[in-house]
Amino acid sequence: MDIKINISHNGTSEKPFLCFEFSNSSCQKLVYPLETRILLYVVFSLCSIVTIIGNLLVIITVIHFKQLHTPTNYLILSLAVADLLVGGVVMPPSMLRSIETCWYLGDLIYRYYAICHPLQYHSKMTSLATLVMIIICWTVSAALAFSIIFLELNILGIEDFYYENIDCDGGCMMFQSKEAAIIMSMICFYIPAFVMLCMYMKILHVAQRQVKAIQSTNSQFKKEGKATKTLAIIMGVFLTFWIPFFLCNIIDPFIGYSVPPLLFDLFFWVGYYNSTCNPMIYAFFYSWFRHAFRVILSGKIFQPNSSKTILT
Repeated sequence: MDIKINISHNGTSEKPFLCFEFSNSSCQKLVYPLETRILLYVVFSLCSIVTIIGNLLVIITVIHFKQLHTPTNYLILSLAVADLLVGGVVMPPSMLRSIETCWYLGDLIYRYYAICHPLQYHSKMTSLATLVMIIICWTVSAALAFSIIFLELNILGIEDFYYENIDCDGGCMMFQSKEAAIIMSMICFYIPAFVMLCMYMKILHVAQRQVKAIQSTNSQFKKEGKATKTLAIIMGVFLTFWIPFFLCNIIDPFIGYSVPPLLFDLFFWVGYYNSTCNPMIYAFFYSWFRHAFRVILSGKIFQPNSSKTILT
């Protein structure tokens, strides 16, 4: 990371800015101009607010309207909760870290919430099976994240190098050994991405086979086709937004940790924006989501029996 150096009137350079001026082990601090900091705070804050509001609308929609109490929508609900946590819990401290370039919120480093996309459209998927899938997804994600943080599995085998060369007061950065980078990237992204792509290809194959067999223009098949396309877009957006970060994450340990921290930070935020986009995708492709959003925003949700509203 490039560090801004103070230059005195006589042309001599002074010591760089530090996260903690009176600490002998403080990280160096990159100081942005005031105008840049204000602009970044406004942009990141708006992103966080839009993410929170959008996913909160999705959560309220699925919970409130009885028509949407289906296994598929429970999976959307789980995804919306994860995206809401990204907007409300991950983005605000990440904003502070990205703009101030130091971590001022204590030694208990925050965790980055894993986002699971176990969406599938299978007629035999029951509510109980969906609930089990959601519980497993969140449990595995939480166990994996907290084991990295508290057991320091990310620096296993290179502890001396980390504490002698990387660790400093005010620092909060992604750092992993080669083994940890490969394993975590595979578990958190590459394997789930491969499974999702395989599931989608199977769904697409089955849908095309059914259409050819029946040769029907029935509205039900049109809905299934639209659902298949929407699923493809959701997965495509997810993969597009997170691939840059996970490519850097798996390459960085093998090139001497030479990926610039600012680039890592940029790719983190690109990944976060996936959580901002998901409610927009639902609203754009599902008319019943748009109808539900209008009912909620207009206040009609507080009317008697509004939960039984038929969404079209």
